[in-house]
Amino acid sequence: MTDRPKKLAILVGGGPAPGINSVIGAATIRANLAGIEVVGVLDGFDWLMKGDVSHVIPLTIPHVSRIHFRGGSHLGISRANPTTDDALLETTVLSLLRLDVDKLITIGGDDTAFSAARIEQRAQGRIHVVHVPKTIDNDVALPAEVDTFGFQTARHIGAEIVKNLMVDAKTTHRWYFVVTMGRKAGHLALGIGKAAGATLTMIPEEFAGETVSIDHVVDLLAAAMIKRLASGRPDGVAVIAEGVAEKIREFDPTQSAEIERDAHGHIRIAEIDLAEILKLKVRARLKEFGVKGTIVGKNIGYELRCADPIPADMEYARDLGYCAARHVIDGGNADIVAMVHGRFMAIPFASVMDPRTGRTRVRMVDTDSDRYRIAWVYMIRLKRQDFEDAFELARYAAAANMSLDAFRARFAHLVADPRPSLAPSTQHEKR
Repeated sequence: MTDRPKKLAILVGGGPAPGINSVIGAATIRANLAGIEVVGVLDGFDWLMKGDVSHVIPLTIPHVSRIHFRGGSHLGISRANPTTDDALLETTVLSLLRLDVDKLITIGGDDTAFSAARIEQRAQGRIHVVHVPKTIDNDVALPAEVDTFGFQTARHIGAEIVKNLMVDAKTTHRWYFVVTMGRKAGHLALGIGKAAGATLTMIPEEFAGETVSIDHVVDLLAAAMIKRLASGRPDGVAVIAEGVAEKIREFDPTQSAEIERDAHGHIRIAEIDLAEILKLKVRARLKEFGVKGTIVGKNIGYELRCADPIPADMEYARDLGYCAARHVIDGGNADIVAMVHGRFMAIPFASVMDPRTGRTRVRMVDTDSDRYRIAWVYMIRLKRQDFEDAFELARYAAAANMSLDAFRARFAHLVADPRPSLAPSTQHEKR
């Protein structure tokens, strides 16, 4: 007589993203059909790390067969971090063992992936762990062409919002500063801004490894507005990734006791109303030049996270859920689940860890890519060629009520490190 198979547990960490329920549903169905009992752990690691095993629910095919249509998380979610203390890690592992679990699927971003990797190490083979990458930020260290699920839905809805704001901006002769989610990387802001054709998009990667003053960011926006005004347009929409805040020296939490960090050590960017701060400072900067303009600050992000997934994310997340369950049932362990060119790929936890920090790497926007260069070409912002054309520069100076020399002296610092222009493809690249 063979032993009864032990259980598979599923939990969700981090922030919401469209498609979570698609993963949960597909993984549950695949496991149930293999005769594996599935339990859903509520609220991420929050209860397990406290030794409380009562916050779980059984997952069966009748329970999950239609949840893939809906946003949010059937199991709730939390940012609870069991890696801050060895005792919490041990308690989390013991809680899972008390639930008769020897297989665990975690769903989350880079922080949850790190927690999953640490739990797998602590379990020492007693629990096999696989992770399904999820975040609308699209910043998990997957192959370059592979999105995290939820990103496409968030971009789709975000682009619709920005499209409507662009019409309103033109109708009412105003500017919108739209701050999007993207704690470290600017994938979502760039995806929304580029798809909608926003006036300009600002992401943290454009500042490379450097921090900048808030005056520099204000000048970038003010100069873009002046350039736009010189062409007769007092309106526009700037899409700004919230991660820009971490590049601004004045928001360094070591310099301000008022800015806190979350359970994973990240700045609580929600406490920094970047849209409002930039609106006020840019308006004041324009006033210095005698330029009038209405600016409205808007944050988008929470509107995107729990939206119903679009079909692309629905299908993609169901594939990931199926593959995660199959892989862990077949003995897979310590892997991130990915679909690359339509084929399942298991990416070892170790390969996505940064050897310097010991934490999971964050995938940043490649500002040397043609994808970014094309976006840059279409943006309305001061560029090096503007300073090489005296006629154009004179128009901008006039719009700012400044002399040519004064304008050049005031804004030349913005183009000290310009984006490289697009180079024609070689025949080899075309093939």
